[in-house]
Amino acid sequence: MDPTVRKILAFLTQIELPFQLSYFTHDTFLPGLRLQQGVLHIDVDKLLYAGDILHEAAHIAVCEPTERHLLSDDVYKCRSNKSWMKGEEVAAIAWSVAAIQHIGLPISVVLHPDGYKGSSENLIRVFEDNELYGQPLLAAWSMIDSVEEFPNVRTWVRQVSWAEPVVV
Repeated sequence: MDPTVRKILAFLTQIELPFQLSYFTHDTFLPGLRLQQGVLHIDVDKLLYAGDILHEAAHIAVCEPTERHLLSDDVYKCRSNKSWMKGEEVAAIAWSVAAIQHIGLPISVVLHPDGYKGSSENLIRVFEDNELYGQPLLAAWSMIDSVEEFPNVRTWVRQVSWAEPVVV
């Protein structure tokens, strides 16, 4: 197994984010990855980019806790309340950047050139320049202490629901 994939899977195990090594006989939205009822299924033989594991894991991590079990296939089609989705996508990108830095690998592993609709370079610059991109949501959900503390994460899997009052 690729050493980068091994490090990422060790991290997911450490934070107790649900994943399962699988074998796919069909195409998936991202090669080698599939969400099924809040569990990330990974076919390492079909995986193109190790960093994509973290991005898909981030969808589980930042998801509204009461809806996490609904995450299957296309995260934009399986949710009952889609009004949060754009915010969760931005938070997922910030989460995956914090995760890759925590693991000790370059941001470009997650923000690779073939992802993010051609805006990977811009996103890398945003994070290298410490600009805000998803950090306020991570703070609102008590996943980080403050935007200034990013990329230090307090809790890797969101526990705070929108229905709960949040003190920031």
